[in-house]
Amino acid sequence: MSVPPQSPFRPELHQALERVRHLYVTTERKDGSQSTVTPIWFMYDGEAVYFTTAPGSFKAKRAARGGTLHVRIGRKDGPYWKGTMALVPDPALAERMRPVYRRRYWLAWLGLICPSGARVAAGKALIVRVTPAPEG
Repeated sequence: MSVPPQSPFRPELHQALERVRHLYVTTERKDGSQSTVTPIWFMYDGEAVYFTTAPGSFKAKRAARGGTLHVRIGRKDGPYWKGTMALVPDPALAERMRPVYRRRYWLAWLGLICPSGARVAAGKALIVRVTPAPEG
């Protein structure tokens, strides 16, 4: 599990993201406070973390403004990193996420709660891309 040369993730975060099945996240509100901790399913490609969310969710609204996501890897007290969110309106990306979800999550394997290019194209699901926020 070597870190890709251009990866923005520290080696220990990269290794943890390769191993785990869940992230525990909070979004940062405008006043700087954090939302409730939520477990999410995700895809990691060495460059970013991707997950889907509903268009009306707070994650979607905060991602639309380039908000901050606080991430714990694998458990609520797992390795921590802070990321910057962006929406990615790409149905093809949802189709890349689909087999990853099906391998990792049994509900997705059954066809439930799985990314879908058609749902993204129709505006029924949004893809959030998260990259590490600059440190400092």
